[in-house]
Amino acid sequence: MTRVDDPATVSPERARAAFRAGTVAPTSGWAAGFTQTNLIAVPRDWAYDVLLFCQRNPRPCPVLDVTDPGSTSTVLAPGADLSRDLPRYRVWRDGELAGEVDDVSGLWQEDLVAFSIGCSFTFETGLLAAGIPLRHIEQGRNVSMYVTNRRCRPAGRLHGPMVVSMRPIPADRVAEATAISGAMPAVHGAPVHTGDPAELGIADLDRPDFGDPVRAEPGDVPVFWACGVTPQAALMASKPPFAITHSPGHMFITDRRDSEYRVTVQWNEQPPSG
Repeated sequence: MTRVDDPATVSPERARAAFRAGTVAPTSGWAAGFTQTNLIAVPRDWAYDVLLFCQRNPRPCPVLDVTDPGSTSTVLAPGADLSRDLPRYRVWRDGELAGEVDDVSGLWQEDLVAFSIGCSFTFETGLLAAGIPLRHIEQGRNVSMYVTNRRCRPAGRLHGPMVVSMRPIPADRVAEATAISGAMPAVHGAPVHTGDPAELGIADLDRPDFGDPVRAEPGDVPVFWACGVTPQAALMASKPPFAITHSPGHMFITDRRDSEYRVTVQWNEQPPSG
């Protein structure tokens, strides 16, 4: 196992090498400033359904890259290997979770098509730079993720609910967090909901469907972003014969800078006059 003293300052290449060598950890806060992605790989026969599902549901499923069948390479990180360079993977058979492993190179099939989907960990760099606290990082936990009552638009054989990630944000910083994340639509963009979780069909914030429960501080409100785990909920609902995904919170760290996906100016409480 490769030792990493400060995950925030490690390079993407060194982070991937650490994961390939056996380090397993949620990647929030790793390689600050570099884009992270969700992974879903399906047989070629299902790839069009996934692509269409993502096109119809761009908030939870923003596609950043698609591989050729059988390839484990991505333009997002030349030289990397999608089957070995994530800290943890999930293997799915007929919509059921068959196991979690640290390396899927021996399971990768010649017809698998891999989708790299934008991740909300990417805009966390901007939130931290603005001084907005992220409680899951402070507490050393994976971000909380929940299956909602909002249905995604189906595509072919693929259907399912939207999944959201939740971050407790100080009430007086919610507008700023919304503006910062909203400037990055390729990595989920602005929140889809703020406040009462019951409106999303979430009964108990202390019991996330994925990730860890995160403790809010006084004055925090729950803020919910569309989440790239949504395709995993679709796998469970649609039951393709085989699929490989990242384990929630354990992302692929690319060589792309977060700034490449920022499309508007950052938040400014005092916009220039004139």
